[in-house]
Amino acid sequence: MSKKRTHYSAEFKAKVISELFRGEKSLNELAGAYQIAPATLSKWHKQFQDNLPLLFGKTDQSKDEKIAQLEQELQVSQQKIGQLTIERDWLEKKSDEVFGPNGPHRTRFGRK
Repeated sequence: MSKKRTHYSAEFKAKVISELFRGEKSLNELAGAYQIAPATLSKWHKQFQDNLPLLFGKTDQSKDEKIAQLEQELQVSQQKIGQLTIERDWLEKKSDEVFGPNGPHRTRFGRK
C-alpha cells in the first residue's frame, strides 16, 4: 500500500525555513519536530536560497518590458538621427551654393 503524499502550504514552509535560519535548531532537529524528512527540508532550504534574489529584484516580465521600452527608444533615436543627418546634408549643400565649396562656413566650424 502506498503512503499518501503530504502537501505543505507556503506559509508552513516559510515558518519552518525561518526557524532554520534563526539557528536555534539544526536541520535534523526541525525535521524531527515537524515530522518532515530532512531531505525535504533541505530541498525547501535550497529553493528558498535560489529564489531569494527575486525577492529584491524585478521579475523577468519587468525585464522584458524594460527591453521592449529601450528598443522603442532606440528606434525613435535612430529615426531622429536619420532626420537630422538629412537636414545637415541639405544645409551643407545650400551653404555650398551660397558661399562656395571652400567658403567661410567650412573653416569656421572645422569641417572640410
